[in-house]
Amino acid sequence: MSDSVRIGERMGSLSTADAYPPARYSDAVLGYTVLRLTFGANIMLHGVSRLFAGHAAFLGYLNHYFEKTPLIPAGLLPIFATVLPPVEGTLGLLLVLGLATRFSLIAGGLVVTALAIGTNLAQDWNVAGLQLIYAFLYYQLLLRRKELNRLSIDGWRNPL
Repeated sequence: MSDSVRIGERMGSLSTADAYPPARYSDAVLGYTVLRLTFGANIMLHGVSRLFAGHAAFLGYLNHYFEKTPLIPAGLLPIFATVLPPVEGTLGLLLVLGLATRFSLIAGGLVVTALAIGTNLAQDWNVAGLQLIYAFLYYQLLLRRKELNRLSIDGWRNPL
């Protein structure tokens, strides 16, 4: 029997697991990372787009959105319009980087809680439903952070 036949027989006996080296990161870690990146980019771009549109445009939108909502004082809207865009931009960027992930998930969850209260007072049930999805994503990312947030600045600074 020739050497090439013997090598071929040995290679044919390799399983798929033997042919590929083990993955450096589990599918769960990769999936968590993709979700964190996508969610962070979404939140960040909420803030960035509002900053680029300008304070007056966002305030005008809020005034129109809440004009028939007497439980929200009109004096709060300019403050909210000033604070919300940079907060969203910063928290989203932190999530994209995976830096201060725990803080940004908790703070983001509190922001979406404030948004949900306003949305429910405005009786915009479709948007309120979407905000529940955001709240659930904050919850899931926070719940699995310690175990799966390895592909992040936090994960590299504090390996398990």
